[in-house]
Amino acid sequence: MSVQNPLRLLDLAGMSLLRDEASAIMALKDLPTELLPPLFMEAFCGRYSETLKAMVQAWPFVRLPLGGLMKMPHLGTLQAVLDGLDILLAQKDHPRRCKLRVLDLRNTSQDFWRMWSGDRAHGCSSSLMAQVAEDRSRTKQPMAPLEVFIELHLKERTLDGFLTYLIRWVEQRKASVHLCCKKLRILSFPMENTMKVLSMVQLDCIQEVQVNCAWHLSTLAMFAPLLGQMNKVQRLLLSHIHLSAPGEQEQQHFAQITSQFLRLHRLRDLHLESPSYLEGCLDQILRCLMTPLDNLAITHCLLSDSDLSHLSQCPNISQLKGLDLSGVTLTYSSPELLPVLLQKVAATLQELYLEQCGIRDSHLEAILQSLGRCSQLMFFSLRGNLISMAMMEKLLRHTSGLPSLSQELYPVPQESYSSQGILQLGKFAQCRTELFEILRVLGRPRIIWISSSPCLHCGDNIFYHPQPIIYL
Repeated sequence: MSVQNPLRLLDLAGMSLLRDEASAIMALKDLPTELLPPLFMEAFCGRYSETLKAMVQAWPFVRLPLGGLMKMPHLGTLQAVLDGLDILLAQKDHPRRCKLRVLDLRNTSQDFWRMWSGDRAHGCSSSLMAQVAEDRSRTKQPMAPLEVFIELHLKERTLDGFLTYLIRWVEQRKASVHLCCKKLRILSFPMENTMKVLSMVQLDCIQEVQVNCAWHLSTLAMFAPLLGQMNKVQRLLLSHIHLSAPGEQEQQHFAQITSQFLRLHRLRDLHLESPSYLEGCLDQILRCLMTPLDNLAITHCLLSDSDLSHLSQCPNISQLKGLDLSGVTLTYSSPELLPVLLQKVAATLQELYLEQCGIRDSHLEAILQSLGRCSQLMFFSLRGNLISMAMMEKLLRHTSGLPSLSQELYPVPQESYSSQGILQLGKFAQCRTELFEILRVLGRPRIIWISSSPCLHCGDNIFYHPQPIIYL
């Protein structure tokens, strides 16, 4: 008999038991714990609503990872599970067997179901078995509050039926149910609806916030008090927020927003994408940072010399692992500002993005010494700038001593373009040959990628990726 036969027998037994739901429900209190997850999967696949409702009340683990079974949200299954929870929440004395404290509706925890379905590739991991053992050994505690975990991606004008039903259910049970999410994404969702949804969510559970909306600064100011309550946020991305009209009112809105950063004591990653409001005001955000950042991205915007100066002097960027200034035009900046900034982060920096910054030979010449001191650097991208072949050789020589540098993305040398800014493939092939020879002379195994700049005539932002230049 193969090792799979007992599992097939369990599946057959579960299918047989579910043919009579009344008998299945009666048998739950006597079934071994190991049989309940496989039986739950059978009831889920067969949409046996009454059995699912009863199994929730007999669930022997702290967590029910329902989202791991749903490729797509299914309202009928959710209703059955929530009906079972309603019965459980109404009981003063909870069933002896039930240890349920968390309903997880996120698309995670597939390994839990694979283990109980007999998938040996996933079922024997010691960490997973330890987690299951911990769930089974928890001491009895009062049921409330039940935690319901979801993924919140607010990207339509109205909520779908699944989330609408769940929000209403939580709203009627706020005293006994906490709606939690770790990651919040808002994409083109009306502010009124956003406020209503977030009023149902435990904001201090949120660890990552992404706002990618064409909001005015005044709209972000309305959202800011909610952001301040998300005091466990570690990663914050604000994208495409723009000014309504420059003036005193906008300064007040900006102050309302930055003041909330004082409450974000766990913020480690800050991404500001296309912030039209930031020029001349970056110091107001930097002053409100409460902890050292691991990653900082300020992209596709204008920064003044004072902004770059404040950035290089900020104590909370001295431990940066990632710095992204792509799309920040540095052409008119004082040449000493970027080198000072790189010196500030040289000891810890692992990733550096300077794409489409208007960098030319003179700017690159100024940062070569600082760049060579970034001993931890692993990833470096200069795509979208215009650099000569001679400066490329200097750059490759200065970075050849960086022991961890393994991914390098550079622009096509300017000699590969015609006077009209059109890429000449023949000239480019010659430059590739010269670059390979430079790598050979330097003698260190290396792979570099050369990408053409956006079209100088149409502004097309699509990079051309040829084969890498490899020297091993």
